[in-house]
Amino acid sequence: MNIRHIQYVLSILREGSITAASKKLFVSQPALSQTLKQIEQDLGAPIFDRTTDPISLTYAGQQYVDAALQVLDIDRNLRARIAETRKEQHGHLRLGISMQRGLQILPQVIPDYSRLYPYIRIELIEHGSATLEHMTAEGQCDLALITTNEKPNKLHYELIESEEVVLMAARSTELAHRFADGEPIEITQAQNEKFVSMREGHSVRTIQDRLFERHHLAPTILMETTNMEAGKHVAARANAVMLLPQVYVTSDLQYRVQCHPVLNNDYERHFYLCYRRGMYLTRYMSDFVRLVCEKLGVPFHLGE
Repeated sequence: MNIRHIQYVLSILREGSITAASKKLFVSQPALSQTLKQIEQDLGAPIFDRTTDPISLTYAGQQYVDAALQVLDIDRNLRARIAETRKEQHGHLRLGISMQRGLQILPQVIPDYSRLYPYIRIELIEHGSATLEHMTAEGQCDLALITTNEKPNKLHYELIESEEVVLMAARSTELAHRFADGEPIEITQAQNEKFVSMREGHSVRTIQDRLFERHHLAPTILMETTNMEAGKHVAARANAVMLLPQVYVTSDLQYRVQCHPVLNNDYERHFYLCYRRGMYLTRYMSDFVRLVCEKLGVPFHLGE
């Protein structure tokens, strides 16, 4: 397989059309169409079903993409091994991480990491965990630090830590007047409070919806957001409550809020490092994970 041809096919798949991919690749649309025609002739079958919008893979196309991703893995692993053999300290780390986790982790990790590896370029890819999980499986991220559940797919999962989801309440709420800070409560105790909520698709929103459904609750939703940082500050100042991981309740909020473990909540969040199965982790990749674990105060056991 030709690496350039592989990149062309994957770009068409990601962008959804030949026209959009040609703009992304800075290649003319006729030239890209001609190259795709050549690839399909060599393969002996069409790769894309051009009758769908966005363009989709045929059965043969899916086989091509699966094989192409393996070829890219082999190419990356070979280059990484050769670079380490030559003791080169230059490299490129494509790191997938959510904005909230990035705010928590990167200011602690990057200063030490840049002193260890001053010539490693870090490309941050910031999306939600579900998107990053997919991008890593498709080879668009080298490492992803995400909150998810382990799945039987193309990825290797290393558990970094498990997170406790708590109910954060502004100290002005009725709930905060009834219960001491840190006191465990049933979610039904907050049924009359206004909630700040993550939008659908976020793992905390999934936990929230399951708790509401289990206890037949329909509380007032003050605001929905994709930005947990914004949400927690709104809840703290707007006489509201919010479900969120304990790790995101930062010291600057503590005089405004109190937190309560939620009783009978068996829905868990797990924070993982993910990378493609069979991928060779360079020293600069494994050292990045080691620093993350050190800053979070959890054991480093990559590859054990």
